[in-house]
Amino acid sequence: MFIDSHCHLDRLNLDDFEQNLDNVVRAASQAQVQQMLCVSVTLEDFPTMVTKTQGYDNVHLSCGMHPLNQEDIVDESKLLELAKHPRVIAVGETGLDYFYAPETKVLQLDSFRKHIRVAKQLNKPLIIHTRDAQQDTLSIMAEEGAAQVGGVLHCFTESFEMAEQAMKMGFYISFSGIVTFKNASALREVAKKIPDDMFLIETDSPYLAPVPHRGKQNQPAYVAEVAKHLATIRGQSIDEIAKLSSNNFKRLFSLK
Repeated sequence: MFIDSHCHLDRLNLDDFEQNLDNVVRAASQAQVQQMLCVSVTLEDFPTMVTKTQGYDNVHLSCGMHPLNQEDIVDESKLLELAKHPRVIAVGETGLDYFYAPETKVLQLDSFRKHIRVAKQLNKPLIIHTRDAQQDTLSIMAEEGAAQVGGVLHCFTESFEMAEQAMKMGFYISFSGIVTFKNASALREVAKKIPDDMFLIETDSPYLAPVPHRGKQNQPAYVAEVAKHLATIRGQSIDEIAKLSSNNFKRLFSLK
């Protein structure tokens, strides 16, 4: 059984699913995906995300503001209150993205620090997005004491050296459909080296559909393809990848 450790169910185009999220969850179940973590990208949309995913016991939530959604200063008190929701098991996604939005660097840095502080107050792990910001990401994690709560570097595309430093702070490394892409040979080398007890799998749906679904809208059911490719890369069986990644997810987020 698989766990999709990072998806955005509220951002799916449900035209592909007869306008019914039930069909998405059913397809995931048929692909042996037993749990999903639906990840917040704005505080404004968080209540809508809660409503849309209501009634699905196997869908967990996070609360946070994506670094590419930094149009203004994050209200730390609002983040704290929203992240107290009983279905929220993580704070984020947060982090730094200098590839797409270097112009909002100051806002991103402020937001990232606030998310870490809130995570520590609530004792909930962090979901971190990082792109072209390795040193700043690691420095802020260290300065703000992110190791106190741990978390995950999701949709990982950076170096093994960064992964090593993050793992020392209690952060898991999550692989998405990118690991299946033809031009991702460097990432596959990283995937080989991550210890069995420190990796997760995800879709980041509706984005980044894995091979052989490239060009389609991604969905949690496709996390099985990520697992299949990781099994080949790491020289393990699909069952091993499923068991290891699921156990890692449950350990990180203190779930049964």
